[in-house]
Amino acid sequence: MSTPTTVIHSARLISGGDTVTDAWVRFEGDRVAARGRGDGWRVGADETTGVTDAAGRALVPGFIDLHCHGGGGASVDDGADAIATTLATHSAHGTTRSVLSLVTAPVEELAVRLETIARVAASDPRVLGAHLEGPFLDHEFRGAHDPALLRTADPAAVERLLDASHGALRQVTIAPEHPGATAAIARFVEAGVAVAVGHTGADFATASAAFDAGATILTHAFNGMRGIHHRAPGPVVAAMHDDRVTLEIINDGVHVHPDVVRLAFSGAPGRIALVTDAMAAAGSADGRYVLGSLDVVVDGGVARLVDGASIAGSTLTQDEALRRAVTGSRIPLAEAVAALTEIPAAAIGRSADLGRLDPGFPADAVLLADDLGVDAVWVGGGRAA
Repeated sequence: MSTPTTVIHSARLISGGDTVTDAWVRFEGDRVAARGRGDGWRVGADETTGVTDAAGRALVPGFIDLHCHGGGGASVDDGADAIATTLATHSAHGTTRSVLSLVTAPVEELAVRLETIARVAASDPRVLGAHLEGPFLDHEFRGAHDPALLRTADPAAVERLLDASHGALRQVTIAPEHPGATAAIARFVEAGVAVAVGHTGADFATASAAFDAGATILTHAFNGMRGIHHRAPGPVVAAMHDDRVTLEIINDGVHVHPDVVRLAFSGAPGRIALVTDAMAAAGSADGRYVLGSLDVVVDGGVARLVDGASIAGSTLTQDEALRRAVTGSRIPLAEAVAALTEIPAAAIGRSADLGRLDPGFPADAVLLADDLGVDAVWVGGGRAA
């Protein structure tokens, strides 16, 4: 059987920080085979080639989400079927690869969920692995995590979670100020896991020490941590100060003000990853939901714990994050696209094979309308939306 071939031509190609007009990209199977400009796409094209005329629209790499809990009414904690629903929901909005995030739960429950994600990731390349957003978090800055289930990162728990993940654990969020955190950071980094500082009461010095110990991500910057004060700059400024660190931003207009989003892009150029932190209500209706073990109400697209004590994730999709970055925070389109593609890929050590539309990279792409809506999505060379 011949390998299916797809050509997208006459595009404004935005990839790797560059913008190329009258561009074309050819997919063969699940990989980018070639790219160029002008009419070169016609060479080798025949009646079996799937051809899309971009008509000058922006063509960008598929979006990569480092932090996603659910969508379409489903939570990734709930098994393979729920994961499939989540992926389908976000694929329609341009997300072609996801790190699936688990909220705080008992270690043995997390182990079962990690094993499930590892099985799904082994057969579905859309799943990049798992993110443990707990249980090693600070009580005061816990956000929508069950306080009764928070714990320190003792060696036995760390090893149990690593074993259960079968190498599919990509990211773990830790409050570095607690006992055992420094050793846990070192062990996770040794195992190839990207460690994130988050849900933490850490000050500037403690956050900086965690980055020196190997942490390289700040979980949803500005949320679940101390803010910026002119005499106590806190973890956000510590992350901005450190070129090794990627800052996650939930750009839904609720978690971070548009001008603060702009400040983050200015303070950490080339190191902002736009994430959704989406829970089950993303792509679904307002109403009552459960996030981990906690009851959540979604009203007007904003998710909060039923007692109103905390925001509980978001209902964001990555295409909306892109539009808000460009129109609300005045971020140049190429820079905003990088925050959804190459920067998150680099944050989990995948810059060599994800996040760009270069030959040899996965055939993941999003065709954007003039208003930055999603006109078409390809995942692994196949049309997904």
